[in-house]
Order: sequence, then structure tokens, then C-alpha cells
Amino acid sequence: GFRTCILTNNWVDDSSGRFLTAALLMRLRSHFDLVLESCRIGIAKPDPGIYSYALEVLQAQPHEV
Repeated sequence: GFRTCILTNNWVDDSSGRFLTAALLMRLRSHFDLVLESCRIGIAKPDPGIYSYALEVLQAQPHEV
């Protein structure tokens, strides 16, 4: 009954090692309900907006997490 989420502070990786980063994120996605990447949503930690966004996507209230 629990939903899980990862919040990352990362950037779009255009280096030669990007395939390793992509593989890691794909692996994480299979274990969590939601993976939020700051580079994709345009909000970075510690901006409170990233936490509000995660709550909205998870359809959760602060006291539930």
C-alpha cells in the first residue's frame, strides 16, 4: 500500500558515460513508483517546489509522507 519516490538533483548528461547513468536510472525505475529528475521537471533540491510537485504527482498530503 505504500508508494515510493526518488527525487534526484541531476542534469541532462551528454557525456560519453551517459549510458551508465541512463542504465542506473532505468534500474531504479523498476523499484520505485516514481523517479523525479530535477533536470526534467525544472526544479532542484532544496527548492520546496520539488517536494510540492512530488506530493502532487503522488496524490499525497505532507502528513502522509
